[in-house]
Amino acid sequence: MRLSGIEFDRDATILLLSAPVLLSIYYYHGSAESFFRYFNWAPEGVGPVYWRFFVFFLLLGIIPLSIIFWVFRDKPYSFGLALGDWRKGLSLALILIPLLILPLAWGASQVPEVQTEYPLAKVLFSQGPLFWQYSLAYIFFYYLVWEFYFRGFLLFGLAKIYGPAAAILIQTISSCLVHLGKPEGETLGSVAAGLLFGLLALRTGSIWYGWLIHFSLGVMTDFFILRNAGVSLF
Repeated sequence: MRLSGIEFDRDATILLLSAPVLLSIYYYHGSAESFFRYFNWAPEGVGPVYWRFFVFFLLLGIIPLSIIFWVFRDKPYSFGLALGDWRKGLSLALILIPLLILPLAWGASQVPEVQTEYPLAKVLFSQGPLFWQYSLAYIFFYYLVWEFYFRGFLLFGLAKIYGPAAAILIQTISSCLVHLGKPEGETLGSVAAGLLFGLLALRTGSIWYGWLIHFSLGVMTDFFILRNAGVSLF
């Protein structure tokens, strides 16, 4: 593609512009405020959060998958959805989750700013058993899509064009910007997480092991916050 004498690589242009376009649409249409513009739903329910997950799934899951199939004419497995080196990935996840992720989740649950931000569905404080249903939606419609878009679609797609180092940095920048407005420690920590999860995805050829680690941190943080608040989850 050529514009004013400057030639643009088609695939790189699509990959790079997908981040500002899709994430901007999500910002304006995936919030609780946008939910109440479209639906008449009690504000204390889980509807606004499930709407957020649905919009995220559509924009950063279905649309990138469609681009892979119909524009790139490629297979999703080449964008991190293969199992890859499952021995290395799974063994690393099984070591990190109990030794690092659980202590991090417990520590984060003690921070007032994190307690204010999470869980996203505040109704869980009064309806604790909803935690399990909510967590399943969180894991598959948010965390899985997050890893697929940033550490799959962007990372593997850009690595083919610019190389692994540039691809890791670009997806880290994009994923960090989505954290703006969240607790400062989480936003700064997302830089390190972006680098580490990007490296893990490329080394194993898969997003699945970063997904296991990532959702374990988020779900266990919610769990500890609710339990510390005396909420019964059963």
